[in-house]
Amino acid sequence: MEVILKEDVNKLGHRGDVVKVADGYGRNYLLPGKLAIEATLANRAVIEQMKGSAIRKSAKEKTSAEELAKTLSQVELTFERKTGENDQLFGSVTSGDIAHELEKQGYTIDRRKISLEEPLKQLGEYHVPIKLHREVTSHVKVTIKGDAADEVDSATAAS
Repeated sequence: MEVILKEDVNKLGHRGDVVKVADGYGRNYLLPGKLAIEATLANRAVIEQMKGSAIRKSAKEKTSAEELAKTLSQVELTFERKTGENDQLFGSVTSGDIAHELEKQGYTIDRRKISLEEPLKQLGEYHVPIKLHREVTSHVKVTIKGDAADEVDSATAAS
């Protein structure tokens, strides 16, 4: 089945591309999710017009993403978590936690755009990449500190 993508789809293509996909994938995922339309002759003509507007829209999105990337590169997030031995966290800091903290500071960013290979489970400083646009990636500084109560408990236990 050939479809025309209306949105960027990971590992498949970008908006406006004509791609060949399995019938079930197209019928059950792409078409109902409004991510694509069938590649008929009429739709191909419409898509040519949409490509022009998509290029302009993408350029505008890229400009706004670059501006947001500049401000995000200055942002520092600090998390306090309980720790066990060897500075290992009880739990972890996930992309959802980072997105929630960014939202508190006034930045609305989807957690799926935060590129964490795996949740952060150690104390320390991390530079977490955020993919704002397919060509624009910013980094946010994330610091994970131990809970102040844990430090007091370990200090009294040592004496």
